[in-house]
Amino acid sequence: MQINHLADLNKYKSAPKLNLNQIKKLSLELVSEIENCDWITIGVMAKSDTVARNAFRTFIQKYPFIHFKNFEKLRAMGNVFMKGNQKTGEVYIRSEYGLGEGILLTCQYDDPSCNSLTYGPFPLNFFVTYND
Repeated sequence: MQINHLADLNKYKSAPKLNLNQIKKLSLELVSEIENCDWITIGVMAKSDTVARNAFRTFIQKYPFIHFKNFEKLRAMGNVFMKGNQKTGEVYIRSEYGLGEGILLTCQYDDPSCNSLTYGPFPLNFFVTYND
């Protein structure tokens, strides 16, 4: 599969499998996008709340300068969608069926003339720190 840029992920409903080279290349591109936006929202689509919390946690470990309020006690049954808003720090979770699996990131801007861009879905383990 040809995935060389963040935009290549947009055609997937569920996150594709990526090799280490693809992960490294996309990670570099994503760092640039995150550094240039004012704030982000993160959405995690997963088969359980435990899997969603784990994926969310790996994102925070990868980007420790991005903070959210405590989400560890959030619970939902079955397939879930977990969403965090960096600007407010709020995180919520809900049961939702029919979603794919993966992580979606939206780069947001305080200037309304700038378009917010969503990237993903990234694999749930995308933000596990590898030796870069």
